[in-house]
Amino acid sequence: MFKEFLVLTKPGIIMGNLIATVAGYFLAAQGDFQLVTFLAVCIGTSGVIASGCVFNNVIDQDIDKLMQRTQNRALVKKVITSNGALLYATLLGAIGFGTLGYFTTGMAVLFAVIGFAVYVGLYSLHYKRKSVYGTLIGSISGACPPVIGYCAVTAQFDVGALVILLTFCLWQIPHSYAIAIYRFEDYKAANIPVLPLVNGIESARKHMVAYIVAFTLMALALFVFNYVGTLYAVSTLLIGVVWLAITIVDFGRYEQHIWAKRVFVVSILAITSLSMFMSLDFVSLAPQTLLTVR
Repeated sequence: MFKEFLVLTKPGIIMGNLIATVAGYFLAAQGDFQLVTFLAVCIGTSGVIASGCVFNNVIDQDIDKLMQRTQNRALVKKVITSNGALLYATLLGAIGFGTLGYFTTGMAVLFAVIGFAVYVGLYSLHYKRKSVYGTLIGSISGACPPVIGYCAVTAQFDVGALVILLTFCLWQIPHSYAIAIYRFEDYKAANIPVLPLVNGIESARKHMVAYIVAFTLMALALFVFNYVGTLYAVSTLLIGVVWLAITIVDFGRYEQHIWAKRVFVVSILAITSLSMFMSLDFVSLAPQTLLTVR
């Protein structure tokens, strides 16, 4: 039973977002590592994300049973009841928000609330099922974890936080479209109106190309504004070019689901590389404050 409850939290999603959260923290900390704040960021953000994922599982039971990759989830198989999952999600959320609220900053909590509300309220309950713009809406929640890590240190929403937010938003789109194309039949069976299904794969590929270019340029803005060094800039540019090349050149050379999987894998490498070099290649400077919440 422990395993079923653990899987409900989608550990892979938590881990991926935790890498981004830690990157945001280290960029803002600029070498001034505070163990209590760091642990609170990791535990609190993980709790909030886990809570959102469990709520998402409860909401998506009807469509999960239609998709091959999700039809064996615990709620679909009735291994865990909806009421039990809702209680579990509430407890995880209380731990997550409580930890962030007590040990970090108001700005970090604000972005945790934004990410949670967008993912559970806007995306899961409405836009995922009703609109082709669901991916765009969902990207906001996916971009909040690194901002939580950043703002847990600075207590401010400055230029660096804005660039991080936009960068991770832009990354989410081609990444998500690649998943939708790779799992095209699942999305079709569940009638989820993602762009590849609604407007066609060729249209989605054009959007992916545009978003990859935008992601790369936005990621480089951290270098332009002197938040990171040359190592970050070079690695980000290289991975952006590789991601773009595979998206353009490999289309038609492979079956569509294989091409989409290649694009997806490179997207993971791109965001992991960006997060790693963001953590390591920071530049000390005074933040350019846009908003403060303590």
